[in-house]
Amino acid sequence: MAVVITTATPVFSSADDRQTPIARTTKLIVEFAIPGAPTESIDVKILEDSVHLLAPARDIEYVSALALGWPVRPDKAEAIYENGLLRIEVPFKDPMEDAVKVAVKAGGLETKTKSNESPELMSR
Repeated sequence: MAVVITTATPVFSSADDRQTPIARTTKLIVEFAIPGAPTESIDVKILEDSVHLLAPARDIEYVSALALGWPVRPDKAEAIYENGLLRIEVPFKDPMEDAVKVAVKAGGLETKTKSNESPELMSR
């Protein structure tokens, strides 16, 4: 079974629209060559961090598990099977989307300034 993994990047109208390379990439595209597998027998499951495939075909059982390096939105995934090629497209998720902001409190001790250091240390 051959597997191809690519990403789709939108075209921007101006430099102001550009962001970091991963922010510009909108979706993950995974293609599995699984000839002979009936469409109804293909079982694809996607989590935020992985893609799992099970597809029995004639005398072969195709099995694959891919770990992803960037979270995706499994509920938005689309899969098309045509001529023995399964193509899965799933949008990337902003990894900070579920982040919780942590309040930062001032500590009790302040850092000493250089004026409080001994003259020997300051002359170095």
